[in-house]
Amino acid sequence: MLPVLDLLAKLALVVLLVVALAYPDLSNLKAKGAGLRLVVYPLGALAVPIWWWLRGRRRAGRTFPWAADLLVTLPWLSDLLGNRLNLFDTVTWWDDVSHFAHWLLLTAGVLLAWHPDRRTGGGVVVMVGLGFGATAAVVWELGEYAAFLRTLPTYAFVYPDTLGDLTLGTSGSLLAGLLVATWRRLRTWPDAP
Repeated sequence: MLPVLDLLAKLALVVLLVVALAYPDLSNLKAKGAGLRLVVYPLGALAVPIWWWLRGRRRAGRTFPWAADLLVTLPWLSDLLGNRLNLFDTVTWWDDVSHFAHWLLLTAGVLLAWHPDRRTGGGVVVMVGLGFGATAAVVWELGEYAAFLRTLPTYAFVYPDTLGDLTLGTSGSLLAGLLVATWRRLRTWPDAP
């Protein structure tokens, strides 16, 4: 079931990217760094398969980490869908929930795909998740600033939003680290997720 869900998520992402490219006004990405998203989102959604192929894991007899790949793909899909449905501009809390949920999903996927050695303690897993998530949240906010925030007429009001986004993204990453560390403790850690 996970492979089907993962492939459907990737297909939906491709469809939304094609729509954004063909009909930019319908995607609600105008003045929101659409060009950058058209490059970064496919790369983000392909990070796990590319890593899997380059590392030769498929030859080592391990199964592909479908759950991790789905978790890493969902934030990109959710962001595009949220923009397509104009949720970021019409639902006041959508941006905040998205930052928290997207970093939770992305960090959990990264921790499952690139898990530390099974002997690594839960505290280290939480710290790796927090370190990845906080760094990724900062890189994301810098990308938003470079792509479109600095050109907004409401630029003076963007700083508090950025601080909130960083806090929510980091909090989502912390929760992902705690969940993955707990999951590891509750079950036998497999060689491949």
